[in-house]
Amino acid sequence: MQSPSIAVEAKNITKVFGHGKQHFRALNDVSVSIRENEFFTLLGPSGCGKTTLLRMFAGFEHPTQGAILLHGKDIAHLPPFQRPINTVFQNYALFPHMTVAKNIAFGLEMLGKPKAEIEETVDRMLDLVQMQAMRDRVTSQISGGQQQRVALARALAPSPKVLLLDEPLSALDYKLRKEMQIELKRLQHETGITFIFVTHDQEEALTMSDRIAVMSGGRILQVGSPHDIYERPAERFVADFIGETNFLEGKVSVLEEGDRLSVTLDAGTEGKQIQVAFDPQNSPETVQAGQRITLTVRPEHAQVFPIGSTSDDPIISGKLENIVYFGTDTHYHVKLSDNSIFIVRQQNSQIRGDVLVQNEMVNIHFSMDSARTLWD
Repeated sequence: MQSPSIAVEAKNITKVFGHGKQHFRALNDVSVSIRENEFFTLLGPSGCGKTTLLRMFAGFEHPTQGAILLHGKDIAHLPPFQRPINTVFQNYALFPHMTVAKNIAFGLEMLGKPKAEIEETVDRMLDLVQMQAMRDRVTSQISGGQQQRVALARALAPSPKVLLLDEPLSALDYKLRKEMQIELKRLQHETGITFIFVTHDQEEALTMSDRIAVMSGGRILQVGSPHDIYERPAERFVADFIGETNFLEGKVSVLEEGDRLSVTLDAGTEGKQIQVAFDPQNSPETVQAGQRITLTVRPEHAQVFPIGSTSDDPIISGKLENIVYFGTDTHYHVKLSDNSIFIVRQQNSQIRGDVLVQNEMVNIHFSMDSARTLWD
């Protein structure tokens, strides 16, 4: 199978703002390759460097060190208007006095395209974003979701090789954001253009992306599919930032044959050893007995039972501090012996046969393969 070609590449990018004691390192030796025709997301908290990296791709910022490549060619020296890259901004930046159609046509007119080609492209873009009925409305008189569609159509009209999206959904209400997430993925699939999307919203990234780069402190910590980022986090920050998770501290007791580790947890097991899956790709070169380790377990991968209600050997035990009902599922907050809280999330698709009572002692079970290992 032929490997996908690389559309955009950042090579050892460092960006420093200011000088001397006032300097700030926004990006620290960042390298990433973004494939052609993929929906790629830069995800991280505010100030992590994701928008700075996006602005590097657009040409609005220039690297202190490193190179920006587009299909293998260095474009770091090119101004934004000479790059086949368009940007959809958070505030859309539409011309409020112009109609929807004229906003879409504006960039094509600036490029000197023939009138017939402009009209044909505008019609095609209006069909693509399902806005034909609004073509003659001025953009100051349409809704936020409609304005976002116009901004997308305007950016897509010149057929850029890459489309950059700087948190374009942040101003929309929750329901409209969910609709536009699906719409963005549809547009990317239909156009085949490489989308590079910036967001701090984990759910948004998981919903739309082919791959995600998780950033923190000016560095990329992990790149992978939404499934890999969520189910196989490489670092504690990634596990904690993406969704909800539980951390269990302990130490290695025995390195078993093959792909198993015996671990003694600090809390909830009274010194009992448990076995977990060993991931050699996400582990130190040497693992020894007594070495510190952290297990991460997603709440939906665990189950909670009253003590004595099942013959299965419990993994950990604790006191049921709180029961939170969410309609579709219920969250059980269990306090362990070190006062940490372990959360279990169970769907309400079936009525439980047993009854859990707040403040009683309970057992928690999770499979060996659902506990991921992180190393100190």
